[in-house]
Amino acid sequence: MAQKKHGMGGASKMTRAQKLAFAMSAAPPEIARHATVMDMTDMSKPKQLRAGTNGWICYAMILGTNNEAMCLDKQWQNWAAAWMNKTEPKIEGTGIAYMLRGDNGGSNTDPYAMGPTADNQWVKSPPHIMVLYSDPKMLDAYPTDPKSGGPWVMWKGTPYAHVMVPVSPTKPPTLSSK
Repeated sequence: MAQKKHGMGGASKMTRAQKLAFAMSAAPPEIARHATVMDMTDMSKPKQLRAGTNGWICYAMILGTNNEAMCLDKQWQNWAAAWMNKTEPKIEGTGIAYMLRGDNGGSNTDPYAMGPTADNQWVKSPPHIMVLYSDPKMLDAYPTDPKSGGPWVMWKGTPYAHVMVPVSPTKPPTLSSK
């Protein structure tokens, strides 16, 4: 979920209905069907596209050619607010987030990296589920290598560490560096 600042070139091409469908495609249908849906095209002015009833929020981030969708439970919503404000998240239980469309890439080591460098392990993740634990020691059971063939810890050693669980065996993550 690396914070990115991109142009708005592709934003006007997607209708409200398309943004709804795009955001909802990030999670299993039963979760997405009842989730609040937010348009994050302008990160400084999020716009609610639909109110939900199940506590989940699905986001459409249409930022030029960098389009991503995710759905977050309450723990992840708290985590995301802390991440955006660069404060320590207060995780009170296990959190689940879905990115079933995958993502456009982010550093595996630096929560605020804006692009690949020689040492920040830039990874474009396949469709995945993200897991938060209230006890950071739970992360010790997982590797930090995204090419390990299974779950891995992203941003280990930071307050934003979480487990990435790939759900598509046909699309392994790719790493790149500058």
